[in-house]
Amino acid sequence: MKHKVAVLGATGAVGQRFIQLLENHPDFEVHELVASSRSAGKPYSEAAKWKLATALPEGIKQKIVKSTDDALESKILFSGLDSDIAGTAEEAYRAKGHIVISNSKNHRMDEDVPLVVPEINPEHLDMVIAQKKKYGGAIVTNPNCSTIGLVLGIAPVFNLGIDMMIVSTMQAISGAGYPGIPSFDVLDNVIPHIGGEEDKIEDEPNKIFGKFDGKGIVPAPTRISAMVHRVPAIDGHLEAVSIKFKKSVTRDEIVSLMKNYEGEPQKLNCPSAPKPAIQYFEAVDRPQTRLDRDLGKGMTVSVGNLRPCNIFDWKFNLLVHNTVRGAAGGTILIAELMLRKGLI
Repeated sequence: MKHKVAVLGATGAVGQRFIQLLENHPDFEVHELVASSRSAGKPYSEAAKWKLATALPEGIKQKIVKSTDDALESKILFSGLDSDIAGTAEEAYRAKGHIVISNSKNHRMDEDVPLVVPEINPEHLDMVIAQKKKYGGAIVTNPNCSTIGLVLGIAPVFNLGIDMMIVSTMQAISGAGYPGIPSFDVLDNVIPHIGGEEDKIEDEPNKIFGKFDGKGIVPAPTRISAMVHRVPAIDGHLEAVSIKFKKSVTRDEIVSLMKNYEGEPQKLNCPSAPKPAIQYFEAVDRPQTRLDRDLGKGMTVSVGNLRPCNIFDWKFNLLVHNTVRGAAGGTILIAELMLRKGLI
């Protein structure tokens, strides 16, 4: 029997990706759709401008869109709400006993809210138990799309002791949502600023790699410097990473750990868990955005061109599909893991 779920922010770019990925999902069935007051009361096919390459699922077309004020029957809520309303709306749903698994930024750094990449820190999901006792429901968050790629790319070697790192991102326009950036601004151009993005990339990894002490997260101490750029690609964030380790680490160690990396979702055969979680390329010109963003149905993070760094120790490139692994797909994987851990 499938669990009925609701998609919050259903008409937006991330909401549409939720609907696409949940079609024929073995665990979950889209039961309710929630969007702004402009869309509420309309059939979804009228309320949303469907922008994905696959067809709008037949079972979704005539569903009437609800507002955030309406009561919901679904226990599990996937949130792609705009940050302007996500904070209070998600808290209200939590207070009504719902499990909100959110791609929005508002609650990521809350002390009692886990910030989860399922392969890396599944134990942080135990914070849900305390939230349920306190609020009736719970909020679980998915990290920033660039953060997800970065932490998965370094996860195999994190326990070797990373002292500091520098990351420069080249981020696709879909990360800005729809309608996003005017074509006149982004075509034939690279924009070296994305509001708030550098802070997220510098702060979120240390919560993700932090230790859960039974009460809260003790952050990891890694120093991170990030620079971000918007580039004229539709999907896929490419990142250039340079790492300094606390001790000597060989290339063979790094490559072996990356090629053999897997986490709890792979071991539990979660439906959305990619195998491999990380695709390592020996080729110096991979990963490439257009060629590699869809590996593992968009859930695999690609790493390549590992070479010595003249300032730090090692440098490499990585690629993450920002609206699949970095948004809706990563959030759905959290729910799949929670289901198998008995937290839903």
